[in-house]
Amino acid sequence: MLQQSVRPTETDLERMVDIYGNMLFRICFVILCNQYDAEDAVQDTFIKYLTKSPTFRDSEHEKAWLITVATNHCKNKRRFHFMHKHMNISDLQLFSKNEENYGLIDLLMKLPDKHKIVLLLYYVEGYRVEEVATILSITPSAVKKRLQRGRELIRERYRKEKE
Repeated sequence: MLQQSVRPTETDLERMVDIYGNMLFRICFVILCNQYDAEDAVQDTFIKYLTKSPTFRDSEHEKAWLITVATNHCKNKRRFHFMHKHMNISDLQLFSKNEENYGLIDLLMKLPDKHKIVLLLYYVEGYRVEEVATILSITPSAVKKRLQRGRELIRERYRKEKE
């Protein structure tokens, strides 16, 4: 006999979070070794519960389903991080060719994001203005203006530090 799935109510979700939230967080935290990723995985698990509206035979089936979904989310996160390695932007100075550039890189790190990103894409990664505009979904003139303003900010701050 096939049971029709019924949308979970807010009360159902609150009950699930109360009963299983901490347990799922601990499992995800052990797998991911990162509090924020673990919180995201638990949240994704409950979102999947809301969107899939599964029907459970009993509380053990419910618990097993949540654990399976949570561990699968964790595995996907680990796989994503493995496939898409990233470098902390503040570690960029480790790759500087000479010590003189350390100060410039520190200044770059202190710029507002909109200037920092454009400068990094243009000067460090070697993208052309049009490519940077496409990547950031802004106009080429906005890229040129941000490059100009970013260079001005670095010049000003560099002069202040040298005085």
